[in-house]
Amino acid sequence: MPEKLWEPSEQRIQSTNMYGFMTRVNEKFNQHFTDYPGLWEWSVTNLEDFWATAWDFLDIKVSAPYHTVIQDKDKMPGAKFFAGSKLNFAENLLRFRDDRTALVFRGEDTVRRTLTYNQLYDEVAQTAAALKAMGVKAGDRVVGFVPNMPESIIAMLAATSLGAVWSSCSPDFGIKGVLDRFGQTRPKVLFTADGYFFKGKPLSSIERIAGIVAELPSIEKIVVVPYISDTPDISALPNAVHYADFKDASTTDIEFVQMNFDDPLYIMYSSGTTGLPKCMVQGIGGVLVHQKKELVLHTDLKKEDTIFYFTTCGWMMWNWLTASLSVGATLVLYDGNPFHPGPDALWQMAQDEKITVFGTSAGYIEALKNAGVKPGSQFDLAPLKSVLSTGSPLSDENFKFVYEHVKSDLQLASISGGSDLNGCFALGNPIGPVYTGELQCRGLGMAVYAYDDNGQPVVDQQAELVCTAPFPSMPIYFWGDEDGSKYHSAYFDQFPGIWTHGDFIKVTPRGGVIMFGRSDATLNPGGVRIGTAEIYRRLDAMPELEDSVVVGQSWNNDVRVILFVKLAQGYDLTPELEAKIRADIRANASPRHVPAKIIACPDVPYTLNMKKVELAVKKVIEGKEVKNKDALKNPEALDFFEDLTELKS
Repeated sequence: MPEKLWEPSEQRIQSTNMYGFMTRVNEKFNQHFTDYPGLWEWSVTNLEDFWATAWDFLDIKVSAPYHTVIQDKDKMPGAKFFAGSKLNFAENLLRFRDDRTALVFRGEDTVRRTLTYNQLYDEVAQTAAALKAMGVKAGDRVVGFVPNMPESIIAMLAATSLGAVWSSCSPDFGIKGVLDRFGQTRPKVLFTADGYFFKGKPLSSIERIAGIVAELPSIEKIVVVPYISDTPDISALPNAVHYADFKDASTTDIEFVQMNFDDPLYIMYSSGTTGLPKCMVQGIGGVLVHQKKELVLHTDLKKEDTIFYFTTCGWMMWNWLTASLSVGATLVLYDGNPFHPGPDALWQMAQDEKITVFGTSAGYIEALKNAGVKPGSQFDLAPLKSVLSTGSPLSDENFKFVYEHVKSDLQLASISGGSDLNGCFALGNPIGPVYTGELQCRGLGMAVYAYDDNGQPVVDQQAELVCTAPFPSMPIYFWGDEDGSKYHSAYFDQFPGIWTHGDFIKVTPRGGVIMFGRSDATLNPGGVRIGTAEIYRRLDAMPELEDSVVVGQSWNNDVRVILFVKLAQGYDLTPELEAKIRADIRANASPRHVPAKIIACPDVPYTLNMKKVELAVKKVIEGKEVKNKDALKNPEALDFFEDLTELKS
């Protein structure tokens, strides 16, 4: 049974934005909610009232008001939110023009940089003016091949202030990985840096940039930010200019182009492990109101907070973090290896910057535990109020690790959603308790349920994550998908008119959510679907194992479970360890979860966003081609899984 690990005090509850919002709902609609489950139920059965109230509570800045909250609310896709409203995304993020700190940048080079909200505004004004002078207008694509540094945010805000569409990749992407993304959307301007740091080494990007732009004839200008050197040589790059020379230093104001709610803002990408990445185009207002709802209500972010998320510009958490500017908080940006110069590096930074909201991945927390780091006893984390985790399911052991070795009095919010919606389906609830292995709640206004194979909602059973009602940040379309068929097949084929996300979940009786991995990676021995996360939860608790990947292998007209383990230093895969693994999985998951084969492997393949790629491993062991290895962080790891003798009997 899940163990309650934390519960907020009544004083803390009443100080939250969520409590303030619940109070407003009670007063406005004559309700009497005292806890989250009732508020959530109201929010998904009264969509127009909920979103209208959230719009006002979140103080969305507009130049023209909406006339209808939701048009065609029974259509999915097809519903339209806040029709008639005019706004600008960048204007909402730059509304606080004062001397408080907006951005703190910390990289491996140890140089600390800060920008106030005033300075950020000025930088965006100068960059936007330069973009406008070269002819960038609403609808044009401006892209970044950039580290997670202030200029990345400045470039995004400058582009979106003009109504242009922003898209980005991190500099660890290979040439083909970048072309698979930017090559589909024909960008006009490329922002980049001369390189980046990783594990203490400066790595130049100039050669790769040259290779990228050689295949992108649409690019009219390359703007290069110096990072690993003060004056990088950009002579090999056509139409390139240093960032300092590109900006219009005489400009002090921004003319924010007013756009429709559903005009495009971002192009986000799927992982691309099964072919060319899907290019998901997302709307200005939808991303803004959705992300601000999650930050203000579910993360309890306030102007006085300092928020950090360990991310690159190739992951949606960068976009999500950036929206924190709309609250007036201080954002901490970090670029580099989170274990450099040591495994406690980010917690030293958390202490130094007085971080209140610390965001990371489940994989990082696992690595932290394995490295023996105990941040709570090593650093002063008094300001810290929340830890957020995403990317993959967080194991029970790692839930406990956070409370035992980071801080006992904080909200641990395991969150889950995707690039598809640039946000979450299930996430944190600052007025509710935290239980081991459980995401605290389904998001307000998100009609999320677990559907069985017959399309019926089930509780306390593993089933498909669906959303039965529209939400503002749904993609407005896929790039190049003229008839909408790719969009429809991505989400609406299984249950017509209902978004099926592709995650395997359980909704608990108290309204929390337990994640079991991707639906397409679920195991199916004996015709019974089981989630891979159940196995990983057991393996994460074993000190003998550094990592693992589990797949289903087609075998004798059935499926057998194959477990690959990367052993921790100093351990071998002995018969005794195999027996221990099987016994633990049998006792704590089920006999169906017990692997038929356990095989030691040198490494586990991950996407560039650090998600295990079970499907790629499954393809390799079954002799099928993995078409897009450029989407992987360590594609060479797949070589081990080819033609394994152990899997032929």
